[in-house]
Amino acid sequence: MDKLISLFVFSALSQIVVSHVPTETSFRANIELVSGHSRIFSGERAHLRCSIPDVHRSNWTYLWFRGSEELSQTGQELKLWNTKVQESGKYYCQGIRNTKVGKIRTQQSVPVELKVDGGWAILQVPRHPQLVGSTLEVTCRVRGSPRLEEIILYKDGVEVMRQNGHKPDFYLTNLSLEDLGVYSCRASWDVRRQTLSVISAGAHVQILEVLSQPILEIIPNYDTQLKRMKLICHVQYNAPAPAPPIDFYFYKNNRRLGPATSDNYNVVKQTPGLYSCKARVPQLGLSKSSEPKNFGQIRATDDFPPAAASLPTSPNLSSHQPIQFTPVKSTPSQAPPLTSQAVPTTLLTTDQVFNSATTQDQANPFEESDDMSGDSADSL
Repeated sequence: MDKLISLFVFSALSQIVVSHVPTETSFRANIELVSGHSRIFSGERAHLRCSIPDVHRSNWTYLWFRGSEELSQTGQELKLWNTKVQESGKYYCQGIRNTKVGKIRTQQSVPVELKVDGGWAILQVPRHPQLVGSTLEVTCRVRGSPRLEEIILYKDGVEVMRQNGHKPDFYLTNLSLEDLGVYSCRASWDVRRQTLSVISAGAHVQILEVLSQPILEIIPNYDTQLKRMKLICHVQYNAPAPAPPIDFYFYKNNRRLGPATSDNYNVVKQTPGLYSCKARVPQLGLSKSSEPKNFGQIRATDDFPPAAASLPTSPNLSSHQPIQFTPVKSTPSQAPPLTSQAVPTTLLTTDQVFNSATTQDQANPFEESDDMSGDSADSL
């Protein structure tokens, strides 16, 4: 009887242990578009590959998804022949394998979006965001590859460039944030003394700054015993790998709080004042400062020097001016009318140009606190 009870308890414990074995790994599958551009004509092919970052080189079976729909293919590669418009969508892959405790799955890959176009023209743009200062390459493709006479590139419905049809590639150098928008192209060619003209659907081009303007976050009462708070400098750093190191500086009343650090945070004494931070990439010559942030009730007797002190007058930091956005009107050029098909969409006709301003450091005659180094923002 005791043996039966022991066997029953052992069996129950085994089921409990097996039920708590994780069914999903901590690593994620990787998906790659092998065939090149993600925007293709219907009838063309697409080729995707899935890989599993498994150092043990286990045997995996691959699952493929288009949106929430699981596809029938189970190999490492997914090949789509004679594609249809209906096959457009976001594709995912996932690894799965059998173990002694059941099936183990990887996390789903990040999606790759495939767009199958049933029209006559396609503007192929980079799938990933472009960086300020780089060169953008776009290609205007026409179904059947006829001998083109003229190609026009539009941004938000306004002509940007025009060239003869022997060169379907356009290059926009030294990109700025003003270049982001929706691009399209119009291509024209002659057939039997007739000029045919088609226009592509719009393709969005995203432009990012290598270093965005920092945003300072203040977490009060981070250490209640020592009466300290935490400053966090949030910044987006988009330099391609290997990216040069980035340094962070923190300021109170425009005076630096300690030396530069590779960490984007600093713990300081919790006292009233105007706080800010700066991010610098010395190797790239980039430097951006956050907007000053007021913490606590600033009293003139606490943070400002006595009126009798002989110090220069500085502007008021609390009246920091926001970035101004000035729309610039652009006149779209006259484009030849379509003769082979109607324009699929109505594009915008106004091009807005944004004048971005970088925050300038200002000298300020504030007194130095206990955890300040004495260096001002202007000294960097």
